[in-house]
Amino acid sequence: MADLSGKIAVITGAASGIGRASAQLFAERGAQVLAVDRPESAIMEAHAGARNIAPLAQSVADDDAPEKIVAAALEKYGAIDILFNNAGVSGRALAHETTDADWDRIFAVNVRAPFRISRAAIPHLIKRAEEKGRARIINTASVMAFDTDIGLASYTSSKHAVAGLTKTLALELGKYKITANYILPGAIQTGMTQASFSDPFIRGVWEKKAALRRLGQPIDMARAALLLASDDADFITGHGLVADGGLTLRT
Repeated sequence: MADLSGKIAVITGAASGIGRASAQLFAERGAQVLAVDRPESAIMEAHAGARNIAPLAQSVADDDAPEKIVAAALEKYGAIDILFNNAGVSGRALAHETTDADWDRIFAVNVRAPFRISRAAIPHLIKRAEEKGRARIINTASVMAFDTDIGLASYTSSKHAVAGLTKTLALELGKYKITANYILPGAIQTGMTQASFSDPFIRGVWEKKAALRRLGQPIDMARAALLLASDDADFITGHGLVADGGLTLRT
């Protein structure tokens, strides 16, 4: 059983879905968690009563977000062991119908924010790794980091970029005993996908595609992130962990 006792984690997109489940699971396993999400989200209510979770209402896309997030973690807990860049947005439009604004919105949240928050956190992760022997960066990508679908030009491109960013961070930061990995969720039932999966036909199609014959749940992704955050993952870096219930096994 992975033990995160004594570790401090920053998790973005933590008001719902994968981020919320991860914040709760990490806290249950002993971590102190800074749970970050947009001011208009339910971040201030999502973890009410949780002793080891401190909420921060902050959009990751804001220009001053990295400094505010890192400063909040340091002020509350004094260090950062684990940075989990999980916040993300999606969109669907044919390439020739995708506007610059839509493209920029997806890249601002899915790629630019993880890069900028990681950049701000790296000096503190290096310091923590010197003290404790390890530190972690985990990013949420998607199986669309190696596949694609019609209407996903911007989303798929952003998730390919997350994979490339993470691999490069792994290469650059390994000498400091910092690992960088990314999870690749498949069809997961979250707030972002609820509109589609509430349709029984669409839900049934995606359930049948998966080898496990079900949709993924946020806790499934939280467990994948927990593995990469744990001490057991000391020799895993630059890796994309597919957690899709066998969705992408078929050609």
